[in-house]
Amino acid sequence: MMAKVEKSIILFDGVCNLCNGLVRFILKRDKKKQFNFVALQSEKGKEFIESYKVPQETDSVILIDKNKVYMESDAAIKISKLLPAPWSWCVVFKIIPKNWRDKMYCWLAKNRYRWFGKRETVCYFK
Repeated sequence: MMAKVEKSIILFDGVCNLCNGLVRFILKRDKKKQFNFVALQSEKGKEFIESYKVPQETDSVILIDKNKVYMESDAAIKISKLLPAPWSWCVVFKIIPKNWRDKMYCWLAKNRYRWFGKRETVCYFK
């Protein structure tokens, strides 16, 4: 059974410095307070992953919005679309074919620890 979602949920890698920086970036700009943030490594994160049948090996940012799951570049574009301008203008990247966008996204995700570092403990946001 799917967990009931009131706000959009952003599942993120709680030990990734880049991911934590992006959460802080979104929090600062989310004037409507429309997002909740859940670390993938947390119990609640694991519940969402199971409930929404997200592949266990997924370690990308995941957006659950209106009970629909967005992953990889689709999640990033949808999150930006929900933010105020000029960030919402990032929706223009939808013109790039999804397989290209996802390849770029996965390349960044694969290198994020090397480039941005990793925390020893999971970071939680409220």
